[in-house]
Amino acid sequence: MGFLFVALGGAIGAMGRYGISLIPVKSTFPFLTLVTNILGAILIGFVVGFATGREDISENTVLFWKTGVCGGFTTFSTFSLEAYGLLKNKSYVLAAVYILISVVFCILGIVCGKKLAGLVR
Repeated sequence: MGFLFVALGGAIGAMGRYGISLIPVKSTFPFLTLVTNILGAILIGFVVGFATGREDISENTVLFWKTGVCGGFTTFSTFSLEAYGLLKNKSYVLAAVYILISVVFCILGIVCGKKLAGLVR
C-alpha cells in the first residue's frame, strides 16, 4: 500500500515541479531549480517536524508527503546537471555561487520548515 501513496505523492510533486519550470525566467542562472529545491527543503522540513512523535499521523501519510510529494518535487538531479553544465562552460564563479546558495538555503529551508511545523502543531 505504501507504494501507492508514494506514487500518488510523486505524481503531484512532479506536476508541481513542472509547473514551476513553466515560469518564464530568462537567465543563465538556474533560478527555478534553486527555488524548487528551497521550497522542497522547506516542505520536507515541515513534514518531518509536523509528523515526528505524532501517533495520529499514519506512516502512509508521511510516505505520501515526504517520499512521494517531496521526492517528486525536488530536483537534486537537475541541480547537479545544471551545476555540471556551468562548470563545463567554465562559469566557475557562477557554478560555485549556485552550489553554495543551493546547499545553504536548502539546509535553512529544512530549519524553517521544522519551525513552521512547530507553530501549527
